[in-house]
Amino acid sequence: MSEGTIVVKAFNPRDTTVNASPVLSHTEWDPLEEAIVGIIDGATVPPWDPMLQLTMPEDQWELFRRRGGQPFPVERVDAARRELAEFVRILEGEGVRVRRPEPIDFSTSYATPSWKSTGLYAAMPRDLLLVVGTEIIECPLAWRSRYHEVDAYRPLLVEYFHRGATWTAAPRPRLTDAQFDPLALAASEADPQGGETFHSYVTELEPVFDAADFVRCGHDLFVQRSHVTNALGIEWLRRHLGPAYRIHQIEIRDPHPMHIDATFMPLAPGKLLINTGRVARIPDLFRTWEVREAPQPAFRETHPLYMCSRWVSMNVLMLDEERVVVERQEEPLLRMFRDWGLKPIPCSFTSFYAFGGSFHCATLDVRRRGELKSYF
Repeated sequence: MSEGTIVVKAFNPRDTTVNASPVLSHTEWDPLEEAIVGIIDGATVPPWDPMLQLTMPEDQWELFRRRGGQPFPVERVDAARRELAEFVRILEGEGVRVRRPEPIDFSTSYATPSWKSTGLYAAMPRDLLLVVGTEIIECPLAWRSRYHEVDAYRPLLVEYFHRGATWTAAPRPRLTDAQFDPLALAASEADPQGGETFHSYVTELEPVFDAADFVRCGHDLFVQRSHVTNALGIEWLRRHLGPAYRIHQIEIRDPHPMHIDATFMPLAPGKLLINTGRVARIPDLFRTWEVREAPQPAFRETHPLYMCSRWVSMNVLMLDEERVVVERQEEPLLRMFRDWGLKPIPCSFTSFYAFGGSFHCATLDVRRRGELKSYF
């Protein structure tokens, strides 16, 4: 072999015996070694859209109507940035390598032949990237304001690819008006508690899904249909992953569903945390697991929440089967975890809550030390 020759090693993303890839994660609880943590820099109010009415707190609708394309209040952004910095320090102190996306200008307008928009933020990598084994998948998001959000993560994706990871992008949807069903607004008003009459705002025109509507338990993934994830998106992922994985859809009671991790969270083998107000039926697969109900959120009810419900409190991050990062004010949840044999790590995060997520949403677990296996 001549000097300077580059050798490219063939890499099989379904070969679970290979650990050379920089991307490797099978569950929500294997020991965390590397994670991407989002940034709040440049967070921009998305243009008003019926999607916001279906998924955002009603008391924030006027802000979205008035300030689309403008920055979120600077004092709120600064407070969330300080909490992210504390979170990063905690993760690094626990031995986790932390990576960050690059700041980009989300106020810049962009367009397709069918619509135009400005962006949102790069705060929630869990929403747009899904790690399954050694593969990292760009998801086909349904929000027009998030169409180019993945650009902030592109340098990291290229790096992981160069180092041996499999990098896949799901078909990018056109997000034309036909992708959305305005009758969902009336259906939501007719059934404010959610239930059998759930009517998704996204049609089955093209596959769409957010990664945060999935949680992983080795060979088994659990998903909810929502206002951002359709049946065609679930089927696309099922076919893409192939027979090594099983995807199970859970039944929910939620008129505003968007992201499963404030509803249904497997924390460790044999431990499942649920929001009983939203989970219509626990899958039979969990009949041997201990299932506990998340306590009512403890942070003050007047705290501003631009983009989520108060149940963001159960959006915790497992560092392994025992260590779990929890918001400092959630004392009932902290007590329950200690009683459950877990080791909670408190971190202030309510200012970040306002932007639509907590520790699970704000991270992408790029690498966890573990093997692909079945837990059922």
